[in-house]
Amino acid sequence: MTSRSILSADEDGSTARDIYHQLRGVIMSGQLGANERLPTVRQTATDLGVAQGTAAKAYKMLEQAGLVVSRTAAGTRVAESAAVLPRAIAQRIRELAEEASATRIELDDVINVLRLVWRTNSGPNRDDTKESEQLEQNPVRE
Repeated sequence: MTSRSILSADEDGSTARDIYHQLRGVIMSGQLGANERLPTVRQTATDLGVAQGTAAKAYKMLEQAGLVVSRTAAGTRVAESAAVLPRAIAQRIRELAEEASATRIELDDVINVLRLVWRTNSGPNRDDTKESEQLEQNPVRE
């Protein structure tokens, strides 16, 4: 389970559907990877200032949509089929983003390097050839 809050409270409180959409966005954006644990229903309710029943309803909606799997004692986890990225990759991306931000590296620089590394490992992509040429002309600072 993540120690940081992945949801934000609305000023007028959140409905189950609002919570569902927030969590769906977190899952679909890759912020939570396959098998990563969601906050407990109780924690979600506390974070958002809503009743536990409202949070539980949102979790049930996620389960019905096939985005999460709930098991007693194991908590609610992102379903394998719903995750954009495997858990380990999502975690490494978060760590990369935190470190890059802490060292004040520009997002575009990180993305360009990632694209170059990707191409080196998997071959050139016809849509990224121009970007690759630009990156090679502008070396990365260390």
